[in-house]
Amino acid sequence: MAAPLGTGAIPVISDDKASHLAHLILGALKKSAQCRLTEEDGKILREIKRVVAAELALDADIDKKVRAKLASYSKQIVEGSPEWDVMYRKTSEEEQKKRARP
Repeated sequence: MAAPLGTGAIPVISDDKASHLAHLILGALKKSAQCRLTEEDGKILREIKRVVAAELALDADIDKKVRAKLASYSKQIVEGSPEWDVMYRKTSEEEQKKRARP
């Protein structure tokens, strides 16, 4: 079962869901005229699952850092308020830019 978004919990998807997602992505890649696959399907599926898991872990880490930063402000901002949502989104975007890969 996936963790609810915005709870600070690490989002985890089941192996079945990760496999289903990987198959959907592989199917889309095979249909793309801009993509030529040179590896066997099993290897590609494992790589897709690895990347999805890494991205989920990265999102969870960013969420944790953003929440910690917002909690450190002297002015308490109520989670779920419009102000909190704006600050969360802005801080999250800043953190994502810091971690952007070239």
